[in-house]
Amino acid sequence: MTGTETPADRSPQKEQNQGLARSLFRVSLPRWRGSRYSLSRLFFNFYLLAMGSFVAIAFTADFVISTAQRGITDDYARRFMRGTITLIEDELFRHPRREWQKRIKDIDEKFSYRLGIVERITLDRTLTPSQVTKLDAGDIAIDHDGDIMYHRLGTSSQVLVVGPLASNRNPELTDRMPLELRLRLLTWSLIGVIFAIALWFWIRPIWRDLEALRQTARDLGDGHFDTHTPSARTQLFAPLSDTMNSMAERIRQLLATHRELSCGISHELRTPIARMRFALEMLSETDEHAERERLWAMMEADLDELDQLIDTSLTYARFEREAPEAHFSSVKFAEWLADEVDSVRLLGRRLEVTVDTSRLPENICVDLDRKAMPYALRNLLRNAFKYASQRISVNAELVGNDIHIHVDDDGIGIPPEEREHIFSAFTRLDRSRDRSTGGYGLGLAIARRVLELHGGTATADASPLGGARLTLSWKAHQ
Repeated sequence: MTGTETPADRSPQKEQNQGLARSLFRVSLPRWRGSRYSLSRLFFNFYLLAMGSFVAIAFTADFVISTAQRGITDDYARRFMRGTITLIEDELFRHPRREWQKRIKDIDEKFSYRLGIVERITLDRTLTPSQVTKLDAGDIAIDHDGDIMYHRLGTSSQVLVVGPLASNRNPELTDRMPLELRLRLLTWSLIGVIFAIALWFWIRPIWRDLEALRQTARDLGDGHFDTHTPSARTQLFAPLSDTMNSMAERIRQLLATHRELSCGISHELRTPIARMRFALEMLSETDEHAERERLWAMMEADLDELDQLIDTSLTYARFEREAPEAHFSSVKFAEWLADEVDSVRLLGRRLEVTVDTSRLPENICVDLDRKAMPYALRNLLRNAFKYASQRISVNAELVGNDIHIHVDDDGIGIPPEEREHIFSAFTRLDRSRDRSTGGYGLGLAIARRVLELHGGTATADASPLGGARLTLSWKAHQ
């Protein structure tokens, strides 16, 4: 554990840290206090946009197609009306020309559209040159603007006028809705209803996901970092939901690290500061040179301890905040391991430190970060130096594709229930030996972070020597 305070003592401190973190986030994050998303508003906005776009596209396409097929439509209309116009022409030719106007009025009463006779010369300004050419050639000319057909009666100067053919231009047909218009209204009504139903079932899950994400963001902004975004109902928002959950988890980890560092450092600072204050008081009360030298040495040792605590805490915070980018290089592993152990062997003083690489393949080369991995190995060795009685053994082996480094000591060992817990920050099991062994419970935590950077892990077990075995293992990319 990290100190001597009880769980009841730490609870108010934990609540205070959480309250501080929430206050900071309330200041730094914008507050959104808007109302809930309106499903009806979202639906109608989508519906009007989509349906309006669809109608505009449909009418544009209809106009383009109608313009392109106008020639085909005119040919069909001529063939369709040619028989009727020929019968009317034959009926007029049975009577003298002076009776044509009277006769056309009698025939007009039998048709739902208008019939009339005009002079050819009056149509020069009404028809286009191409239409006039067709009219003079004896063909049927069609005026699209007025929906009227013209046909010259034989070789005379008079022209038969048929139309307007459209129902909205004939008072006789205004009492009922045209079939074409009724079909169009029915078709568009069915399209609108089917599209609305499909859009509703599509947009409702999206609205639920939006509301869930908004509520999660609002809770995070209020400092409730245990908030979890529900699983997205649509694949559209599934990546965003996973990203927000990862962000919330990362925030929780950072806050937990902050709390651990704050509580641990505040506790660890008390002891050296108290010793320094005591040494200063004693220094002012003694005139003996030897005693003053001893007190000065004690204060220098306490300053070194404070400096080491700050350096180790910053290193741990850096690994927790963001994983540094690994820079791997290939090393001759047996030689590298022996050199690293020799570099810290003096710290063991009277302890026997041995290195065994006999179970490794000859001249094996392994990829590792030559800056970070030594830090992990030295932390394991320093831990062994503190608790070993007489002997420390460092051995390495290749198990499948994994490389293992075992650091064994003949010390007091680690209880099975605590073997995972010791890799947490500010964790020290033998409190009675804290003052004599030193340390802050950060070395093993940093070692595990380094191994995670390599895609491996650090574990603890019982040692064949009777004490503790600490193991570093990762993939050996040979």
